[in-house]
Amino acid sequence: MLYTKGMGAVRQQFKKGSSPAWTRKEGKSESGGLNEKGRKSYEKENPGSDLKAPQPEGGSRKKAFCARMKGMKKKLTSSKTANDPNSRINKALRKWKC
Repeated sequence: MLYTKGMGAVRQQFKKGSSPAWTRKEGKSESGGLNEKGRKSYEKENPGSDLKAPQPEGGSRKKAFCARMKGMKKKLTSSKTANDPNSRINKALRKWKC
């Protein structure tokens, strides 16, 4: 990895052929969302971020996530994606028990 400074922030540039785990299959959970490896690679690439595992048992994080994702599903997905049980958004909603 090479680090370059630009406009006051440190940005990572990856060598050709290598990308962070959260963008590849190995960083994504089969049941939707990111796995621990994906969350850690995202946090490493985006300093100051603090991704947490899903909160299916309830709470304010669950309510906020479900409301946000249902809005995205309604407005930002095609009807094909919205009805596909294997789409990333539907997997994430199931994992969070929305």
